[in-house]
This record gives sequence, C-alpha cells and structure tokens, in this order.
Amino acid sequence: MLQQSVTYQLADGMRLVFIPTDKFKTVSLALFLHLELRADLATRAALLSAVLERGSRRYPDSLTLRRELEQLYGAELSTDIHKKGERHLISCTLEMVHSRFVGEGEELFRRGVSILGGIIGDPLLEKGSFREEYVAQEKEHLAQEIKGLINDKAQYALERCLSKMCQGERYGVYKLGRLEDLEQITPASLGQFYRELVPRCPIDLYMVGDLDPEKVLRLVEEELRIQRDGLSASLPPTEVRAEVEKVRYYEESMPVQQSKLVLGYRTGTSFDSEDYYPLLMYNGILGGFPHSKLFVNVREKASLAYYVYSRLERLKGLMVIAAGIEAGEYQKALGIIEKQVEAMARGEISPAEMENTRRSLINALRVQEDSPYPLINAHLEGSIGGRIETVDEMVRAIERVTPEEIARVARKVQLDTVYLLRGEEGGEASA
Repeated sequence: MLQQSVTYQLADGMRLVFIPTDKFKTVSLALFLHLELRADLATRAALLSAVLERGSRRYPDSLTLRRELEQLYGAELSTDIHKKGERHLISCTLEMVHSRFVGEGEELFRRGVSILGGIIGDPLLEKGSFREEYVAQEKEHLAQEIKGLINDKAQYALERCLSKMCQGERYGVYKLGRLEDLEQITPASLGQFYRELVPRCPIDLYMVGDLDPEKVLRLVEEELRIQRDGLSASLPPTEVRAEVEKVRYYEESMPVQQSKLVLGYRTGTSFDSEDYYPLLMYNGILGGFPHSKLFVNVREKASLAYYVYSRLERLKGLMVIAAGIEAGEYQKALGIIEKQVEAMARGEISPAEMENTRRSLINALRVQEDSPYPLINAHLEGSIGGRIETVDEMVRAIERVTPEEIARVARKVQLDTVYLLRGEEGGEASA
C-alpha cells in the first residue's frame, strides 16, 4: 500500500522507495533513470534503453542472461522508455518469485538485485563502446518502431496533435526520438552518452513485496553497484501553460476508412494544484467512462463516432478528446463535442453523472492496488508531479469534490489545437 512506502536517500545520490505488502507472491523491482525530455537526447535514450537489455559484463549475451533468470525460477527482466511530463525515463524492471514460496533464503533476492545493478551499472562495454552487433540490431528495431507508429492510426493522430500543440515545448518530443538522429548514433557515441548520463542523472529504485525494509536497504547498498558522482543533477520542472492565443487547426489525409479527430486543450491546472481533483472529476464526467457526456451524446445519441473519450495528461496540464469518425461527419462531431465542453463550463452536471464518475474513479484507484506496477507508477508520477498520496487520501479527495468546483475548473479549460486525420475514399479496411 502507498501509505506504507519507505523512502531512503542512498549515499550515491540515488533514491530507494520500498513499498512493503503481503498481497503478492512476487518481489517487483523497477529502476528508473531520469532525463530531461529533449529532442537532441530522446533518440539516444530510447536506443540506450534497448541496448542495455542485451546484457551486462557478467551476462554478455541474451542466452547467458536468460539462463540466469531461469535459475531465479523464471524471473522476468525488461527495459523500456517512458515520457512523464517533460521527463524522459529509462526503466529496467525485474519481477521474481518471493523466496518464501520456493524454499530459498535471502540469496535469491540478492541475486535479483545484482542482475538489475549489472544491467544499469556494469553494461557490456568494450573500450568504452557498446557491442557493434547489438547497437546495429537495436537501431533497426527502433527504426521499425518509429516508422510503425503510422500503422496505429489512433495513436498516430494523438501523437501528431500533441506534437503540433506543444511545438517549441519539451513535451512535443516523441519518446522514441527521430529517425534522422538514429542514423548518426554509433556504438562509441552511445557509450559516451551512457558514461555521461548514469553518474549524475536522478535514479529511483522501487521495490514492492513482503520484505523487511532494513534488509532491503542493506542488500541494495551491497549489490546495486552503479558508479555515481554522489549528487544527482537537478532537472527543470514541467512547464504548464494556461493561456491560448488562437486555436490552431491541422489536417492530414491517408487511405483509411475511419477518420481520427483529436482535440488538445490547456487545462491551466498542474498535478500539484488544489484544482487537480475537480479536474479529474471534470474529465471523468466529460469523457472518461461509458456514462460520460461525450460517449452518450456523440456515440450513442448521434451515432457519429466509433469511439470517443477524453484523457488527461496530468503532469503537463493537458486534456485530449479523441474520436474515430466518418470523414463527412467532421463538422457535426466537432460541434457536438464543443457543446459538451460548453455544458461543463456552465455547470450542467447531473447528480447521476457526479455519482457514477465518483464511483468509477474510486474503483479504478482500488484496482491499482491489485498489481505492483500501478503502485510503482502512481508513486513515481506523484514524485515527479509533486503530489505523493495514499489511495485512501485520493479517495477522500474525490469524495469532497463539488459540482461548483468542477464548473470553476471547466471554465479554465481552453481549446488549443484541433487535428484531423481524414480518411480517403476507397481506403484500407484497417483503422
């Protein structure tokens, strides 16, 4: 449970956050390297994340590493890249069975921490460079991922809208970077990037499981050998803009049957603001659930959308509304969406909408307690956004929100960008 989390500041500038719970038969570890989200760093960070997973000096290839994980009763290790607000995070996660259930002692957990530390702190470098074969393979995979975004038209439209909306802001950077930057990266330059990054970037290690906090601290200090300068560099906070000078409209055409409409809004409300929970309720009533205004009025009553929803980018103070529509229904769908947003600003919220949204949000919070990684993500985002709370505290905050507070927050929300990915006649069957 989040209310039981224990945080340690380690001597090398890293932070250990331990969440003790007896709900799981596993122990989950997640290590995060924090970077500033920047166009000139994003591609290298995404590639580094993939190359690190290929092995360490002790386990120099995938086969050797996987054999060791099998010795830990099928432990699962993976790396990934994340975008949270205007931070870019490289993660390395390890999930392993609790030693109690396999008749093992402390040594099992120690080996798991050692593997994680080796992947991040002692990667396979040869004369300062990553192995050429691994870099070449992961560059090819990353290029395919970047190019492949266009195959998921809904996600492509969302990314295009946010990049247009946040042009000139760090948030507008795509988390996987740019193809043109990928071509310039060499094994040596990636090794140099690693050596400059790891000694000074903020590093968080999260652990979730039924373990003793003091033993966890001791094992981490002994086994997580990452060379550090001692102090973590500070990262700039995420910029939350409130004002919109002029609504911008963008349109692209592609040979697909279903058009994608995405509207980007500035909420003027940061994650650490007292208005955050009214904003959370606002988004839920507007488009967060099947009972919400957008779903009822755009999809059910008007039959204009294959899907429609609203979503908060809470660390950046943004909201997006997305819908899959027929190309010829663009103006009509846009008009009904704007009417629902206007209704919220006028405070047209029914008791049923309040109650259903409150209950849905609370249920979603309770569900996150049933898996370790939602617990980790909630604490991590709270740490970045300046709002670390227990689930019970969040529930109480949601229960206190009034319709008047929601209407006040709604009046701050401003439309910034409208993006339409228009489907062409005779397009592909895929959306």
